[in-house]
Amino acid sequence: MSAPLLSRRKLLQHSLLLSGSLAATRAFADGWPALPQSDLSAVELAKDEAYWRLVSAFYKKTDGIVNLEHGYWGKMALPVEQSYIELTKMVNHQLSFYARKDWYGDSKDSVNAVAESLAVPPEEIALTRNATEAMHNLLFQYKGIKPGDSLMWADIDYPAFQRTMAALAEQRGATGVEINLPAQASKQQLLEVYQDKIRSTANLKLMILTHASNQHGLILPVAEIAAFAKQHGVDVICDCAQSWGLIDFTLPELNVDWAVFNLHKWIGSPVGVGALYMRKGTLDKVAPYPGETDPDNTLVHKRVHMATSNFAAFLAVPDAIRFHNRVGPAAKMARLKYLRERWVSKARNMPHIEVLGATDDASASGMGGFRLAGQTSREQVNQLQKRLENVFGVFTVGRHDLASGSCIRVTPQVFTTLKDIDALVDALASLA
Repeated sequence: MSAPLLSRRKLLQHSLLLSGSLAATRAFADGWPALPQSDLSAVELAKDEAYWRLVSAFYKKTDGIVNLEHGYWGKMALPVEQSYIELTKMVNHQLSFYARKDWYGDSKDSVNAVAESLAVPPEEIALTRNATEAMHNLLFQYKGIKPGDSLMWADIDYPAFQRTMAALAEQRGATGVEINLPAQASKQQLLEVYQDKIRSTANLKLMILTHASNQHGLILPVAEIAAFAKQHGVDVICDCAQSWGLIDFTLPELNVDWAVFNLHKWIGSPVGVGALYMRKGTLDKVAPYPGETDPDNTLVHKRVHMATSNFAAFLAVPDAIRFHNRVGPAAKMARLKYLRERWVSKARNMPHIEVLGATDDASASGMGGFRLAGQTSREQVNQLQKRLENVFGVFTVGRHDLASGSCIRVTPQVFTTLKDIDALVDALASLA
C-alpha cells in the first residue's frame, strides 16, 4: 500500500525540516522575522540604523555594485525565498493532483491576505500575474466608450499604459487627452492641474491615475483627484503597481472603484504576482474576460483569465505580506523616504543637478529622479547611467517618458545602507 500524499502545509513543513534550514523551519513554527518591538515613531525608526541592519540580515545583497535600481522588481526576503523554493518543490512533486484538487482552495489564502492588507473584502480582489495584465483587462473590457468621448492620462503614468490609452481612444473613436505635469510639483499644484484638466475636457469618460510614478516616484493626491473626477461623472482606474509597499495605505483611503497592483515590487513576493481590485457594485461597467460569464456582475475573477500560472509564486503571497508587515509598512515607507531625502537634500544644492518630482513631503516617496541640468535627451541620460555604473559603481536606470525629458531613477530598498546613498552623492558631486 502506497503512502498517502501529504497536505500542502504538512508537506511544506516536512520539506523544511529535511532541508536543515533552522531559519526557514522557525518561519513556520513561530512567525518571523525576529525583529524587536519599538516604541519609536515610524519617522524616528527610519533613522535607527541598528534596526535596519537587522532587517538587512534577511536579504542577500548583490556583490560588486551599489544597486539603486530596485523599482524593477523587489528582492524576496530570505524566508520568503525559502518558502517559494519549498512550495515549488511541492507543486512539482504533486503536479496536477494538487492543482486539480487543492490549488483553488489554497489560492483563497492569498486572496484573503491581499484583501486584509488592503482593508477590503476578499470578493473585491482577484489575483493576476502583474498590474499590466489587470490594467489591460480593465481598459479593453471597459464598456460604453463612444465616438466623441475623451480618455485621459498623464506623462508620469507607466509608458505602456499611456500607449494603451492612446490605442484604446483610436480604436473606439474617442479623443485621447494627455496631461503634461510639471517636472517638479507639490500636492496642491498637482491637484489643481488635474482639476483644471478634468473641468475643461469635454465628454471625459475614463482616466487613469498613477499613485506613485515609476518615472521619479512622485505621489499623486489620488483620493482628492478621484473625488473631483467622480463629481464630473468620470470613471477612474488607479495604478498602484509601484505604490503598494512603497507607501503605507489602504484602499478605502484612495477612494477609487478600480485599482491594479504588483506584489513582486515593494511587497516582495516572487516575480509574476499581481492583483486587481474592483469595488462591489461597479463590475457592470467592465465586461467579463471573453468567454467568461458573470450574469450578476459580482465576480471580479471573471474579469481575468490567467490559465496555467506559477502556482508556487501565488502560494507564497501570504508569507511575503507577513514579512512586509513584520518590518512595518509605516516604518518601511519612512525609511525609504529618509534614504531619498539623504541624497536629494544634497543634490538640490548642486547647480549641475536637476532633481525631479516632489517638492513637498506629501508628494514624495522613497523613489526619486534627477538629471544633469539641461541634459534631457534619451541619449544624454543613457550615457549618464553608464557613467554612474562604470565609473562610480552605482547602478541606476534611465526613464524616458516624462514630458520634460529623460531622467535617472533612483530606488533604494530597506537593506540599502547610508554608505550606498553617500556613494551616489559623491558620484553626483563628481559630475560637475
